[in-house]
Amino acid sequence: MFDPYVNTIYDYVGGIDDIRKAKVRTIHPASFSLVEDCARILRAIRIAARLGFGFSRDTARAIKHLAHSVLPLDKGRHLMEVNYMLAYGSAEPSLRLLWRFGLLELLLPIQAAYFVRDGFKRRDKKTNMLLSLFSNMDKLLAPDRPCHSSLWVAILAFHMALLDKPRDPLVVAVFSLAINNGGDMEEAVSIAKRISKPHAKGIYHELSEPQDLDLKTLKKQVLDLGVFINRALSNMTDSYYVSQAMSSYPKAPYSDLVFVSLHLYLKGVKIFECVNKGKEVGFVGKQGGKIDYELLGMGSLQEVRHVFARVVFDTVYPLDIGCG
Repeated sequence: MFDPYVNTIYDYVGGIDDIRKAKVRTIHPASFSLVEDCARILRAIRIAARLGFGFSRDTARAIKHLAHSVLPLDKGRHLMEVNYMLAYGSAEPSLRLLWRFGLLELLLPIQAAYFVRDGFKRRDKKTNMLLSLFSNMDKLLAPDRPCHSSLWVAILAFHMALLDKPRDPLVVAVFSLAINNGGDMEEAVSIAKRISKPHAKGIYHELSEPQDLDLKTLKKQVLDLGVFINRALSNMTDSYYVSQAMSSYPKAPYSDLVFVSLHLYLKGVKIFECVNKGKEVGFVGKQGGKIDYELLGMGSLQEVRHVFARVVFDTVYPLDIGCG
């Protein structure tokens, strides 16, 4: 507690020492505190991810042991807590911590199944496309500059679609550019054809070998990617589909948790529909690359599309490969 009149901090629980040690710790014994309120488990993950903190030994042990207790929480609470983790600039470390403590397979079993299949290890940095997507998103966000939840839902659906069917990097480039410019496929193709930066094929198995695609085939594959993304969005709202995600792994806990609401699903569909419908009537392109964070937080379609396209493009065409 801080007394501003005398500029004094009163610390009765050792909080300052915990901050100096970069540790998250419950005030009462963790086994009691996390049973008393299981939502503290999710808050602890969020705080540690945002600050880059670790956990005290008893807190870490209790989180792992009691992870399953978060399932009975209301779906709205699940969505709120996951949004706090993914929308405020610390999505990538949040996913790592959720995986480490056995929470990812409960909250996001589809993504947990991908981590298992991908052979993910804690030290993997650049070979996990899902983490790379969220790492690039994190670079554009902050606790005081969050995004609307539809952005991270769109990224999850986009990645699921690539897992179902890997795509040529050029197809992904055209798709993301078309999203950014309101569905103008001709302009997207024209820009994508001029890309000279090296792509990340060979780093992510979600990208297929580049092919010499003619214009008709290229456009057809871009449209097909949109179909797969819409299917992925639908699957995220299907409790049976979600429950089957980890069914190949006998030791995995059962979870059919679906917290993506109908409203959020429809917001996600709206982001991508311009690709299949063609250039939107009256569309005015965004001037410059500056993000309007107020509009992004409110879920402005143009801002969400713009940031989505930047995240995808920066992941498929990273700056740190092919240099030197």
